[in-house]
Amino acid sequence: MQHSFKHQTSWWLTLALVLLGGLIVLGVAFDAPVYHRPIAKIVAVRNSRQVEQKDEFENEDHTVQQTLHAKLINTKQRGEHVTLSNTYSQSGAMDQPYHVGNQVFISTPSRGQQPNIKGPKRDTVVALLAWIVVSMLFIFMRSAGAMALLSVGLNAVLFFVAINIDLSLKNGNVFVIFSLVSVLFAALTLWLVLGWSRQTVITLTATLSGTALAIIISLIVFAVTHERGMHYEGLQYVTTLPRPLFLAETLIGSLGAVMDESTDIVATLFELQTERPDVTRAQLFMSGRNVGRSIMGPLINVLFLIFVADTFPLTLLFLKNGNNWGYTYMMNMSMGVIQSLISGLGIVLAIPVASFVASRLMKKKVTTDDEL
Repeated sequence: MQHSFKHQTSWWLTLALVLLGGLIVLGVAFDAPVYHRPIAKIVAVRNSRQVEQKDEFENEDHTVQQTLHAKLINTKQRGEHVTLSNTYSQSGAMDQPYHVGNQVFISTPSRGQQPNIKGPKRDTVVALLAWIVVSMLFIFMRSAGAMALLSVGLNAVLFFVAINIDLSLKNGNVFVIFSLVSVLFAALTLWLVLGWSRQTVITLTATLSGTALAIIISLIVFAVTHERGMHYEGLQYVTTLPRPLFLAETLIGSLGAVMDESTDIVATLFELQTERPDVTRAQLFMSGRNVGRSIMGPLINVLFLIFVADTFPLTLLFLKNGNNWGYTYMMNMSMGVIQSLISGLGIVLAIPVASFVASRLMKKKVTTDDEL
């Protein structure tokens, strides 16, 4: 009876949170008066005929000129009608079409001068997506989803604090700052998701050890090769030294991949020990290796797909504008490949590291013949 009451209470709480999120999305859709910048709602659209364009590299595109009639929905000029112009291309690389009902930021209207569109008002779309994600977490994962969401929020706060610390320290080392923050990222995430337990300590130890080994080996390789082939200029860091920033973002990316794999390995080994209390350290180590081998391939492919998704637009743009594959790779892909390789190294190292740490630190009876 008590379990049924708790179950019903949980469902009512979830429903209330979902409805509250829906009301927030609805409120964001009509929050134009909150903004100080002028916002106009498009009430009519007239499109011209498509115009074909071709550049010196034989790239073809089509552009359309739009005449937009809109109504101001905030500021002191609320209710006034304005006419806007917009040109969009079929490729949509640097622009977009507008439709009736869209809300756009515009320049301050003045007599005798047509306002310019500054960009679409996107907060409603962002709020809607956030509402869907949060609702799915609460519906399907309940308290675990809430903890995962809380960990994301707190990590975002930590990231913001770290950036402000780096900005306040004019000569601060961004790699050192984010190395310390990465430890907090991992500890906070695992504590909120797994709770403070032996499993959390083992997973954190394996995660930090595997990530540290990957970064140390990479730095040794950089030192031996004198960083030949490291084209930091392709990263387009203008206001700061590129090398520490590159190492910092590589560290964070590798940490995420290693933590994912270490969590799976350690969780599986804890389940194995629960099912078989008499399992030996050697058996735990071998089981961890087998689990790691089965998830290593998908994880590395995920890293590769993320890299492809990140570099694909610029790579295509470079090639379409007459650059060869060598220059395109050097300026747009080489550093991403190096980051992926370092993260892949962390994934590979995490298998024996997580298996060894778990087999040594898990609470169990140990006999003399189960040593590795």
